[in-house]
Amino acid sequence: MGTPEFAATILAGLIAAGHRIRAVYTQPPRPAGRGHRMQPSPVQLLAESHGLAVRSPASLRDAETQAEFAAIETDAAVVAAYGLILPSPILAAPRLGCLNVHASLLPRWRGAAPIQRAILAGDRETGITIMQMDEGLDTGPIVLQQPVPILPETTAGELTESLAELGARLMVEALQGVAAGTLVAQPQAGDGVTYAPKIRREEARLDWRLPADALERQVRAFEPRPGAWFSGGGERIRVLRAEIEPPGINVPPGTVLDDRLAVACGAGVFRPLKLQRPGRGALDADAFLRGFPIPAGTQLPCPATG
Repeated sequence: MGTPEFAATILAGLIAAGHRIRAVYTQPPRPAGRGHRMQPSPVQLLAESHGLAVRSPASLRDAETQAEFAAIETDAAVVAAYGLILPSPILAAPRLGCLNVHASLLPRWRGAAPIQRAILAGDRETGITIMQMDEGLDTGPIVLQQPVPILPETTAGELTESLAELGARLMVEALQGVAAGTLVAQPQAGDGVTYAPKIRREEARLDWRLPADALERQVRAFEPRPGAWFSGGGERIRVLRAEIEPPGINVPPGTVLDDRLAVACGAGVFRPLKLQRPGRGALDADAFLRGFPIPAGTQLPCPATG
């Protein structure tokens, strides 16, 4: 039960391990691209390429869908970034329950966006938790956990990929251990709970009043989606990579300090290293500024408040 590329990696691991997959549940196709054509999820595409039965109900709350799920008579359900709430009849149907791949070291970062929130917070490590699901928000007991370092240059896209690969390996191990009775889920710790709400698009705009290190983390947390950006020259300019420098002269946040686009922040200096204009390809800063100069002394706007 999953939808995005992260979940497809988990499904691929189950297929490679030789598990007999009775059915694949995923979100219904969504319009995507310039033509807004209906696009099946990465999980659906992978499942169909292996001849697996795919089901994509809009909800799991109606009795008919729940009865269909129970009729599959599975040993276990594997859940990874599915996007639908699993009501109690669904959770109770598999013989061994529903096992979830969660991209954090629970109880830290329960919720929808654990990878981005960990980078935004400056965490030095995250990891994968295999959890026995209950009716709470990522509150179920833990079957397996493994930490992964967050390096200073790690983006959300890179971390998502590495965590998905780890999650696939740990889920295969967890299924074997739970089925054999050698792995028993343990309750989550009562302290250290944090929440990772869904990313809002407005969070991706850079606010020069913040410290430079916070803005650099935004760039990495929102790469590849939704993409950190600022307004300059009447355009919405995306920043794909950046670095921070020590504080410069005492000027208002958003002041461009040199012809290589160093920007004064609430604390420190933010220097974009790779940028992209709307409808254009991404460029290193030097090449970008040759075609779209932003001279020293320019005052870049901060987002409106209130």
